[in-house]
Formats: sequence, C-alpha cells, structure tokens
Amino acid sequence: MTSCLKTRLGLLAILFPLLAAGTMPAGEQQSPPGKPAEVEANQRFFESNIRPLLAANCVKCHGAKKQRGGLRLDSRDGLLRGGESGPAIHPGDDENSLILQAVRHQAFQMPPDGKLSDQEIAQLAAWVRQGAIWPEATPRITGIVDRREREFTQEDRQYWAFRATNTPPVPLPVAQDWVQGPIDAFVARNLHAQQLGPAISAASAVLLRRVYFDLIGLPPTAAEVAEFVADPAGDALDRTVDRLLASPRYGEKAARHWLDLVRYADSDGFKQDDYRPHAWRYRDYVVDAFNVDKTYRSFVQEQIAGDELATHDPAALIATGYLRHWIYEYNQRDVRSQWAHILNDITDVTADVFLGLGMSCARCHDHKYDPILQRDYFRLQAFFAAFQPRDQLLLSDPAERADYQQRLAEWEAKTHEVRERMAAIERPHRGKVTAQAIEKFPKDIRPMLFKMESERTPFERQIADLAGRQITMEQVNLKMESKLTDDEKQEWLTLSKRLAEYAQDRPAAPPTAFAAADVGTSAPEIAIPGRPELPIAPGFPSLLDPSDAVIEPLPELPSTGRRLALARWITSDDNPLASRVAVNRLWQVLFGRGIVATPSDFGRLGTPPTDPELLDWLARRFQGAEWRFKPLYRMLLASATYRQSSQSHATEQGLRVDPENRWLWRMPVRRLQAEQLRDSLLQISGELDLSASGPGVDAERPRRSIYVKILRNRRDPLIDLFDGVDNFTSTSQRNVTTTPMQALLLMNGPFVLARAGELARQLSADPDNDQVIQQLFERILSRPPLDSERTEFARILATSPGRGEAIEDFCHVLMNSSEFIYVE
Repeated sequence: MTSCLKTRLGLLAILFPLLAAGTMPAGEQQSPPGKPAEVEANQRFFESNIRPLLAANCVKCHGAKKQRGGLRLDSRDGLLRGGESGPAIHPGDDENSLILQAVRHQAFQMPPDGKLSDQEIAQLAAWVRQGAIWPEATPRITGIVDRREREFTQEDRQYWAFRATNTPPVPLPVAQDWVQGPIDAFVARNLHAQQLGPAISAASAVLLRRVYFDLIGLPPTAAEVAEFVADPAGDALDRTVDRLLASPRYGEKAARHWLDLVRYADSDGFKQDDYRPHAWRYRDYVVDAFNVDKTYRSFVQEQIAGDELATHDPAALIATGYLRHWIYEYNQRDVRSQWAHILNDITDVTADVFLGLGMSCARCHDHKYDPILQRDYFRLQAFFAAFQPRDQLLLSDPAERADYQQRLAEWEAKTHEVRERMAAIERPHRGKVTAQAIEKFPKDIRPMLFKMESERTPFERQIADLAGRQITMEQVNLKMESKLTDDEKQEWLTLSKRLAEYAQDRPAAPPTAFAAADVGTSAPEIAIPGRPELPIAPGFPSLLDPSDAVIEPLPELPSTGRRLALARWITSDDNPLASRVAVNRLWQVLFGRGIVATPSDFGRLGTPPTDPELLDWLARRFQGAEWRFKPLYRMLLASATYRQSSQSHATEQGLRVDPENRWLWRMPVRRLQAEQLRDSLLQISGELDLSASGPGVDAERPRRSIYVKILRNRRDPLIDLFDGVDNFTSTSQRNVTTTPMQALLLMNGPFVLARAGELARQLSADPDNDQVIQQLFERILSRPPLDSERTEFARILATSPGRGEAIEDFCHVLMNSSEFIYVE
C-alpha cells in the first residue's frame, strides 16, 4: 500500500466513522454483562478441577486439622502465606510456585502416596497462571464429606428453577400500539416497570441483515436486501424467515452453538492432540437434526442413549458421539484415574448442557449454595457407569455388511499364506512391544490386561479397553523394518510387495461411528470416593425425586438401559429444568443474553431470570410445539421486541436505568462470531464453498467454518483471536473481547489480505470506476454507497497511480469496517 493511499484511507476512516476498524457502531456502547463469561468460566474451572484436586490430595495433611510444614492449602490466603519453605503459589507464575514444583517432583514429591496425573498437574498449572482465582465467598476446602441426611428447606423447594413450569397469563398490553404478541406483552410490562420504553423498529435493511446472521450465519446479498426493502407486503419478513429456516445453511449456523456446549472437537487434546477421523459424523448429525427440526426430545435421547433407543438407526448410533468429546491423553498409564476423569467430565457436561446445573461443585461435598447433594452427583454419574467408547459400530445395513463380509473373506483366502508368514515374522517383535507397553501400567492394572474378556468384571473391561487403546497405538507406531534382522527384513519386504498386489481386491470397510455403548448388561458400582462400601444407584436430583431411578431392562440388547432412563427423564414434561434451559439458550442466541444470563447455571451462583414468567411461558409453548425449535424461532422473530432498532430515542435514560440492557429497551449490537466473520469474508470474495457434510477440512480450504477441523491445540488464528472456543470444556456463552491483536490480524493477516486481493481482482476487470465502487459496497456491506462515499472513493481512485492496488485497499478498508464486523 502506498504511503499516499494510506493517508487517504486514514482520512476515509475519519470521514466515515463506520469505517474505523475495531470500533463499535455509532451510538453503541459496550455494556458489561451481568456476569462476564470469563468470571463464570474461572469460577467453574476452580470448582470443577482445583477444589476437588486439593480436597482429595492436599487438605488431609495441609488443612484445618493438620498443617505439615506450617502449610495450609485449604484457602487462597493459606497458599499465598505458605509454610516453612515459603509461599506455595505465585499467581501468574507456575514455574516458580512451590506447589507446582512439588507435584512435578522437581523439588519435593507431593502427594506422598503417588504423583498426580499429567492432566491434574496441567490444570493446577493453568489455574496458577490465570492468577489462582478463588471465588469470593467460597468456604475453605474441608475435604470429602457425604452429608447424606441433609434436609431440604422450604426455600430450596420453592427455588424458581425447581418449581414445575406453568403457563402464566399473558400480561395486559401496556403499549397497545407496539405489542404484536405475547412476548412483547411480557417485555412491555418489564419496560414499563423500569420507566423505559421500546426503541423504534429497525430499518428494513438492518433487520434483514440481522435475521440472516441469526438464522444462517451469512450476510444477505445487495439484491436480496433491495428486494426485501421494496416488498410492500406485511408478511415479507415472515416469508424470509420461512425461507431461511428451510435452508441447509440454517442447520450449519444452529449447530455451532450446540457444538460449543458439548465441547466437540476433531482431536484428543493434550500434547499429542491426535486426530479423530470419524468425529465429524456427530457434527453432521447435529447439523441435520436442526435442519429437519428434530424434536429436542429425540435430539437429547439419541445423544445420551441412541444405541439403547434405536439400535438399528445409524443416526441414533452416531448421536452417541456426544459421550465421546472428552479430552484424551493417549499415554496416560494411570488409566484408572483417566477413566474417573472421563466419567466426571461426562457427568459435569450433562448437568451443564441439559439441566443448567453446575453439579461439579457437588463432586467433593454437598453443594454449598444449591440443594444438590454430593450423593446426587454420583447418582447422575451412575447412569453412565456402564458406558464404553465404541469405534467399530457399523453404519451400513445388514445386506451391505453381509456383502462386505463375503468379499473380505474372499480377500483373506487369497492372502492367507502371505499374511500368516508376515505375522509369524512380526510376532516376536510385536509381542515384545506389547509386553513393554503393559509394564508401563500401574501394577494393579496389569492383571486385568492378561485376563480373558469373559473373565473380566465390567469395570475391568472398561479399564482394559482404555489401556488397550494405548497398546494398539504402540503397535501402530512400531517401525517394523527397524526391528527385523537382515534376513527377516528381506523376506518381510518381499511378502509386503506380494500382499500389495492384492490391495485392489480388498473391499473398503463399511463406515463406522465414533460412538458409545454399554460394556454389558451389568454396570460397575459407583460410590462416593472414599466410601466404596456404599454403592450408589442411578437417580435424579434428590430434591425432585429422592428415590432410585426405575431402570427398565432391555432384554434384546447387551446394555443396562440406564442411559435411556436418564434421557427419558430429562425430556419429560415433568422435569422443570430441560425445557427452561432449551428456550433460554434460544433467547440467548437471538438477543445476545439469556433471560437467565448464566445459561448453564440456573443455581444460586448463577443469575436469576429477568422474567421467570416469560421463561415459563416460552417453555410451555416449546413443549406444546413437540419440543421443536423452528416454531419458537418464528414466534420470536415475529415479535416487535426482536424487530427493534439498536438505536433508541431515550439512550441516555436507558443507559442510566439499565446499562446492561437487561430489559431490552433496544436491540443489542453484536459483533460477528469468529466463524461468521471468516465465512462472510469468503462469501463476499466469491470463494465460499457451500458443499455440506463430510470429514473436516484444513482452515486453508474455503469451506464453511462448521466443516473446518477443530484441533484443540492447533486452532485457526482468526477463529482463536475472535474468541472462538477451545473446546476443552463446555462453553455456554463466548467471551467478546476487543484486543489490539484482532485489529492487527484484520489489517495485516494473510487470510483477510487474500480475500481483499481476490475481490479486488474480480472488480478490477470492470473499467468503469463508478460500477467498481457500486459493486464494492454491495458485495461487502450489502448496500449501495452513499453519495458522499461514492464521491470520495471516486476521487481517490481517479488520482491513484495504481488502480488495482487502490481497489484492493478499498476492499480491505471496508472489510475492516464496523458496519461489516457488527450486526445492529
């Protein structure tokens, strides 16, 4: 970019405020949320990971009753004060924190009865690096307790989230000329109580762009905007909504939020971060489920228990991939601890996603604020006690499987002699690798691995399966040629060539699911840690139902039926939580903030609903619509509340009375999510590939972001910088940050520069400068240029020594504009 042109473009940014990169649109102020997502995430991380770790491993010797070395680890003050060797932590610096040196066995060796797992050490280090945040009002850690006889108070039973949903009467309209339906009546009542009024309706073009991004995650074209603005019919927006809901792009947009919740990724996480080649089928299942408007009831049941619900339905089997999104450490030899972490993770995410309850706080003790017992945590976990990962569930029909088996048998017969001889050469070397791998496991695990499958208990089968994955990985990574003698190597290579001659005859294996099933008809016992003598049966939150869950046997399946019982309870009309949580998430998607601002925490640590009656009214309508989302979308998008402008005639009063816009006195301005930003840049440059489904692709490919591989430790820079999630934990609400790195990436990042260059290449082919400017604005901002914009751009273009370079700079400037980056 020439220095002259840089100066002129800087003037443009002054002349046209909406072209100032990285700023909010005029009139909009960034208002703090009721409870920032980052604060909630830090608190949840502490309660889910750090408190249980300290309680289980540290406070016995460094707590209220005993302080070895003068050290207490049951409070932040105690950690900062330290003991005889000095402070245990230096917030922000894990390398020089004594507690990390101890658990890493660098200085001391703690805990004395065995080293923590790599995952636990990594979590503790992350907590210290983040500042060792300890939630306010959190009591000291007291270790593991089981107050099984806790009495629930009347206040507990009357807490809003645990009361049965009802259909409250729709308020009488306060603003007769504004209210278009029941939703507006509730909102108008709240605004009236705050002495506020609604904003005017948004301009047609603004409203259309909002609807497009909310429903399909892509901007409308200038032609679509012009057609909509010119349509005089009163149902123009309703027809647009119907068209967008019928588009396959709708499911791709809706799936993104769900994948955040279930922490979907295409890789394991941790250092190895191995690729999961079949995880994408779950992503496609979610996209398809939203597109066909599958009932939420079926959607939930299939994910938790699809194999028990519809064992011959490939989609239902794929849906159980929900149970597979935990992070996995391929070389964690303490598989017993890793399995416990996996079960805890599934329990935590299930409570967060489907019930809106932060139950992880009850893993070590009764919840300090909510009526959730420690026993309730393990009652929920007991539903998953028999779960086992399955990678070989075939998705083909019986005829296809029979054909495959026949052709495979033919291939095996042809290659039998060659394969047997190769196996004989490899056997001693593979046996040695297996023996060495087994020696790396704890001594109490090794006997399980030598047992026959029929001799193992259900728990031993789970542990042997997890350990077996590591042994298989050792075999896969074995470089056989390097292990063979010269004579063996020569024969083995000759045999390999002979086997390769039959490669084209070997049939392709049927597709398999990244799925889950039960280990058998019996489940391992679940108990509170430290209390193995008191096994816990599956059950629901005791406040709602203290009795053990009724598990109906599945006589034709090798499964317990536990997960199906849980799935059916979650989606029953009698459960007061699931429908409220679901509609609150949809409200959050459309309005930027839920009626409950902490969408995965309906407990007392969360934020109360701004209007519990509206939440209940929506929940009952959702149930009445067979738990389908599309009818709810239509109702919300038809409301005057949604169609408000983001600008209000009473902005000063609104900011004074309700700076967070909790009562929706205007529509909030929202920045494009990272994936929307990437996809929009590809669309306006004409490069976006809209082909659907299939294995994930690298970020360099111009597919929609929903189809880009999500690698936990190798994230795309643009997605990462614009607050994409890391997919290690469930994310109910993304952070929205504004950082210098974001502005630098938009100005200098190769991805954005390439999109500007491609669009400029296309526009430069037209010799008419006026048409170039027209197309420039229509392609990027979905509108024609204003007269003042056209005049200024034409003046710069006419005086620029390099026409193509100037057009590219124009593209780049508009791609950095707030009008492009934000949705009003």
